[in-house]
Amino acid sequence: MDTGTTSNRTVECDLLVAGGGAGGLSAAVTAAHQGLDVIVVDKASTLGGATAWSGGWMWAPLNPLSRADGIVEDVDEPRTYLKHALGENYDEPRVEALLANAPKMVDFFENQTSLQFVSGTWIADILGDLPGAGTGGRSVGPKPINARKLRKDLRALVRPQLYETSFLGMGIMAGPDLQAFLHATADVKSFFHAAWRVAFHVWDLLTQRRGMQLVNGPALIARLIKSADEAGVRMWVDSPVMQLLTDTSTDNENDIDTDGRVTGALVQHPSGPVTIRARRGVVLATGGFPRDVYRRAEFYPRTPTGREHWTLAPAETTGDGITVAERVGAALDTSLASPAAWCPVSLVPYRNGRVGTYPHIVDRGKPGLIAVTATGRRFVNEADGYYQFTTAMIDAAPEGEPVQAWLICDHAFQRRYPFGMAKPFPVPTFPYLRNGYMKRGKTLGELAVKCGIDPAGLERTVAEFNTHARLGQDPEFGRGRTVFNRGSGDKDHGPNPSLAPLEQGPFYAIRVLPGSFGTFYGLRADADARVLRADGSVIPGLYAAGSDQANVMGGHYPSGGINIGPAMTFGYIAGRHAAGDR
Repeated sequence: MDTGTTSNRTVECDLLVAGGGAGGLSAAVTAAHQGLDVIVVDKASTLGGATAWSGGWMWAPLNPLSRADGIVEDVDEPRTYLKHALGENYDEPRVEALLANAPKMVDFFENQTSLQFVSGTWIADILGDLPGAGTGGRSVGPKPINARKLRKDLRALVRPQLYETSFLGMGIMAGPDLQAFLHATADVKSFFHAAWRVAFHVWDLLTQRRGMQLVNGPALIARLIKSADEAGVRMWVDSPVMQLLTDTSTDNENDIDTDGRVTGALVQHPSGPVTIRARRGVVLATGGFPRDVYRRAEFYPRTPTGREHWTLAPAETTGDGITVAERVGAALDTSLASPAAWCPVSLVPYRNGRVGTYPHIVDRGKPGLIAVTATGRRFVNEADGYYQFTTAMIDAAPEGEPVQAWLICDHAFQRRYPFGMAKPFPVPTFPYLRNGYMKRGKTLGELAVKCGIDPAGLERTVAEFNTHARLGQDPEFGRGRTVFNRGSGDKDHGPNPSLAPLEQGPFYAIRVLPGSFGTFYGLRADADARVLRADGSVIPGLYAAGSDQANVMGGHYPSGGINIGPAMTFGYIAGRHAAGDR
């Protein structure tokens, strides 16, 4: 690793990458393997961005791991699915680039770098009713890695797991790892797996003062950092990009140039301003603008001040890449179906005054839970994707009232499955009842009063829901109809893995609010990840990847991993293009 310390105010390289998340590091590693001298700069004191707080899974259809597992598809199948899922937002050139290069990206990293994958053979596309929807094999995730395999200076660069998505700071990976934890009290093998993981995590905390068993997003970032270091990439942290340089620009950051080639950037390094001259150009991958309250107020629905929204992205993602790009003539694409990748969240108050943000991904599809508005009525298939759930919540909220809903479950559910931050037996629930995060009532009526829900409406809804749930049916929303729904449920529960009645008091509730993983609106780009002006012309030497690039899914969310998969793929495309290898 190069800390970036230098006595010179000008540094040269072939390619400058702004942002150390999945998209930026993918571009950096790819370009370095093509022989380029690469510098990565990041505004934060660690690398990883929102990727490090994610599950780390990426949508990469036709990938070689799935083929090795016997899942062989023709490219027309995912193409057909995206045509139906994206509709008028289908961007054919970029979709074709994604489908053609995602398998190549996985193959490159798997065989030439320290980034190794596991296959998501069980992960189905979300919109299972559409033609071409996949039932598994279109996703890959990072193999877990012990941080001891990285040098200490590299370990310090990895953004830690988001506490709210961990167990005492320890990440749990989707798939067999998560299933073992969910069945730890009912299966001996699962118990020993969970006990082993927790014991080693505690040992790491005692001896290393941090968790060393990296899974999910931290594992992906750790492996990318290791790969970048092995390829000779220089990585600077605490170094935001302040201004792009062009072959006709001056040092005046308010000078807007619409003609020149991007030749580098002015970076605010801890040692002072540094001018980085980049012979092959600059890749912007700074994470979009989910923390920019002004842009949120302008673009997000039902968010008049920009503060009525809770994102899972880090504090540094304030739109820096988009801002500096617009100053050299780049266009922000706001024509997409949605400005952000929605996710329902709950706010977790802590004793020190901090408020955490918990993403409701695991719990909603489990049998024995429903979601209601203040009327007590359901408004969505709870087992559908997080984007679909939040969109329905926004649509269901009466105009002028807060966008919110409540997840409701009974005692049997709460003791068996995760319910927001509250963990199942034997973990106690009193901390979350004491701080008000979770409400409890002996009866549904008592619970409704505590939450401000119409008691009669909730009792009526639960009675109607239970009548059908006992038979494994949901005539109102069709919950459990798709492979994705059933995969979100409990495979050991029947007749419908996603449905069970709410019968055993006390009953519990958690308030959920609109949140997001990041933004979909981004810089217009072509199939080579080159940034475009409003008239469609290319800005030479300027690339965008990750959330700085307008979402290739057109603002839709057809499958899990559609943020990181395209980020990695278009980072790979940008790195190759900058090196002259298309």
